Amino acid sequence: MNRNKIAKACIVGLAIFLSVDGFGKTCVIAHRGYWKAAGSARNSISSLSNAQKLSIYGSETDVHLSADGTVIINHDDSIGGYDISSTPLPVLKTLKLSNGEMLPTLEEYLNQTRKDKNMRLIIEIKNKKDTLLEQRTVKAVVDLVRKMKMNKAVEYISFSMNACKTLLRVKAGAPIAFLAGKEGALTPAILKSIGLSGLDYHYSVLMKHPEWIAEAHSLGLTVNAWTVNDPVIIRKLIDLGTDYITTDEPVIAKEMLANK
Repeated sequence: MNRNKIAKACIVGLAIFLSVDGFGKTCVIAHRGYWKAAGSARNSISSLSNAQKLSIYGSETDVHLSADGTVIINHDDSIGGYDISSTPLPVLKTLKLSNGEMLPTLEEYLNQTRKDKNMRLIIEIKNKKDTLLEQRTVKAVVDLVRKMKMNKAVEYISFSMNACKTLLRVKAGAPIAFLAGKEGALTPAILKSIGLSGLDYHYSVLMKHPEWIAEAHSLGLTVNAWTVNDPVIIRKLIDLGTDYITTDEPVIAKEMLANK
């Protein structure tokens, strides 16, 4: 075995040791809320409320900026045939989600977040081709969170390094993690040098680079895996010491952690 393989094996072993020995405890984040509960929908107020009832670490959501500067909760750039960034709030508020709820705003989401001081709202700043729109979105989100005095209740994530750096530049006052899928993942050392708080990678990336988990922890960074719904993979990530697991199955993930 060459030195690189030995080093990698040692780092993986350290990650497992830290998890087993109690240094790290994996927490659950509901992906777009607990929307699988009866009568709910993704990124709805009810999905956030349902997640709060589970007593888990956090609930993830996605944000966009409307034409008149309101921060809107929705996964995609558009809804009901309307492009969010070019549509004003009065029009957007006529649209409904699949369960009949109105399209929510971030302000409404933060008001619901207030009802559970123990759960974090994980806000994803959606990446845009327009970098200025990304920056305006970041400013609108951070300004609203500050106005509502909710800095300690939120965390930020984004696939856009432009958005992440803008969050740093405006001193968002909350953890900031870089999102990446199967492509675009950066090493923990690079993220640390930029000044970010953690990495939030597709689970396949962490399965391929388990040594990054221990490396991230050694640098003071957190590690989140998304979107993990397979119990077998959830178990592997727990054993590796991943800090957070973002999942559409928060009940199953919570039960697995309770039975660890």
